[in-house]
Amino acid sequence: MNIRAMHGAGTLAVVLGMTGAQAASSTAGPSATVPLSTGVNLDFTIAIDKFIFFRIGDGAWPTPGGTISTVSFVLTPSIPAVPTTPVAGNNTPVNWSGAAPGFSVTPSGNALPVEVRSNAGQITLRASATTPLANGANTIPLSEITIASSDANLPAPQIPNTGTGTAVNVVGTAFTNLVTQRAATWTFSYANLASRTAGTYTGQVTFTASSP
Repeated sequence: MNIRAMHGAGTLAVVLGMTGAQAASSTAGPSATVPLSTGVNLDFTIAIDKFIFFRIGDGAWPTPGGTISTVSFVLTPSIPAVPTTPVAGNNTPVNWSGAAPGFSVTPSGNALPVEVRSNAGQITLRASATTPLANGANTIPLSEITIASSDANLPAPQIPNTGTGTAVNVVGTAFTNLVTQRAATWTFSYANLASRTAGTYTGQVTFTASSP
């Protein structure tokens, strides 16, 4: 059973039903030595479907969300040796030692609530690169976006550059890992490992929760 959460939404499907009740029949007549009694068997069948509720961002249990969460990072240069934050505009004088500028990273919306609920046994999470971080022909590897979880029992999968990454297991909470009810905060960071061409880079990652 797979549920794909590409915009902080979860889905829920629960069925609890009595699908059958069948009884035998028996008749007993009066007897001078045996009390009047009879017995029948009644069989019951109860079906409980598996479900997974998975959300990143809005849509707290039990209501699925419908909004795509956006994480952003703004890199602000500072010019050495002072350092000085440059002012936007043309022909703006600034003292500069000639060394390469440094960049500070300011995140926005990068701490998101995550929730997993299921009765389907072991739950695994994976991240897939839906669209690359791109600004025209220029790209940034998606693997430079890292995630830290506030709860080791609900770990975040590593984001791959392309395709689907390695799965991580969510630790169950009851009935020998059959039932899972976990919540955590995932904090996203940008590693900023190399110099990039100026511009706005956008991309998308899909997170999937699945059970055997």
